[in-house]
Amino acid sequence: MFNTHNDLSVEEKQVYDATVQDVPSDGASSIDTITALVNEDHAHEIQLRTMSWQKAAWLLCGDQVCLAIMAQSWSLSVLGWVPGIITMLIAGILFYITSLTMHKFIMKNPHIKDICDFGYEIFGKSRIAYEFTGFMLLANNILLIGFHVLTGAKILNTLSDHSMCTVIFSVIVTIMGVIMSVPRTLKHVSFMSMFSASCMGIAILLFLVFVGIEDAPGYGYSGVYPKAGPVKTYAFPPAGTTWVACMNAVLNITFLWVPQILFPSFIAEMERPQDFPKALTVLAGISGFLFIVPPAIGFRYLGQYATAPAFGSLGVVAYKKASFAFVIVPTLVIGVIYANVSAKFVYFRIMGKSRHAHSNTVIGWGVWVLVMIGIWLIAFIFSEIVPSMGDFLSLLGAAFDSFFGFIFFAVAYWQMYSGKLFSSASRSVMTVVHVFVMICGLFLLGPGLYAAVEAIIDDYAGSTRPAFACANLSI
Repeated sequence: MFNTHNDLSVEEKQVYDATVQDVPSDGASSIDTITALVNEDHAHEIQLRTMSWQKAAWLLCGDQVCLAIMAQSWSLSVLGWVPGIITMLIAGILFYITSLTMHKFIMKNPHIKDICDFGYEIFGKSRIAYEFTGFMLLANNILLIGFHVLTGAKILNTLSDHSMCTVIFSVIVTIMGVIMSVPRTLKHVSFMSMFSASCMGIAILLFLVFVGIEDAPGYGYSGVYPKAGPVKTYAFPPAGTTWVACMNAVLNITFLWVPQILFPSFIAEMERPQDFPKALTVLAGISGFLFIVPPAIGFRYLGQYATAPAFGSLGVVAYKKASFAFVIVPTLVIGVIYANVSAKFVYFRIMGKSRHAHSNTVIGWGVWVLVMIGIWLIAFIFSEIVPSMGDFLSLLGAAFDSFFGFIFFAVAYWQMYSGKLFSSASRSVMTVVHVFVMICGLFLLGPGLYAAVEAIIDDYAGSTRPAFACANLSI
């Protein structure tokens, strides 16, 4: 893998920038550049650019087919059928369009190896943009890893009937995460993703069976069934629903649909990056089904009793444990994916152009393992000290996903087509779409961020989970 722009000398930066300016927008020369990058990578002892598009598809599915799917029934219970389904459809369409825009920009700039390089390029080769994007990458990913540590502890709590202190469960999950994160290439992580997506699929299927055959849900945020009355669904938000609750439900949906912070790293480890749209199309088809159909069925049977995740609403304890148990695999594997991308950013800043960066040396592997331990340790600390990870994920969705799911790609589109935004009917349509993408990003960054902060303030006003607590976190 290549060094960051900031690792180069002044003379090397001048050559680098001159080379980038000469990279053609399309055509055979761009493919030649990619071929040169792959050949240089394959000359190293540790080869990164080795993924086929099929393995990339598994990696994408392993990242996307996650526990957050089971929070979407709650979003529908807040928004109702009409706004909820419309939000899901719009989020899915914009996800696919912006991902294609991102890929096209990377094909014009094949040297891009992560979202930080992407931010550096779209904002006029700005070092400030690079460093700021790097900060957001690490903050976003480490907090997400922390969320998965906490989720793993919840799963172990639920399955064992809180047989040990929750902090011990979190330590166990963290150690497992570090061990599973040792492989250096995403190609190897993609093998884990096959099992991850499969296990999450089984968990969802079991949930759908159990929620359909049980007589009534067990619990909702309004109380134990039937305190909130018989199960019902509704087209629009019920009376009394606050704007903050609606915004957090929208953020919950967009958070699920916005994984593009990882995509440049995935593309950079493909042997044929030009095949990424194939993997993306597979992901879009699977996500379009899983992100809408199971949550809709869950809302149909749970109604106002839907919780996040929906496993918590099941009335029979055995059903809850049987379905929730399978989530432990995606919980760990998704943490590994985010840890791999984060560790590479830090690792190559440390190792620079030394031979240890690409070779099986004691120093190289030692630094890699230490970086990985550091990332999981920080994530563990966040998992223990943050009172409500759910609200903080809404904060992430507003603060970071607004950039990595919307604003970055609207700017990239403008960079590619500046001066010919309305050169044809199809180009005009796509320009309008990307203007809408920018508006969505700014909306999430403004009102969305406000709603997320309000939710956190409300949490702190009530009882909060103390730091490093042994309290039972079973769903």
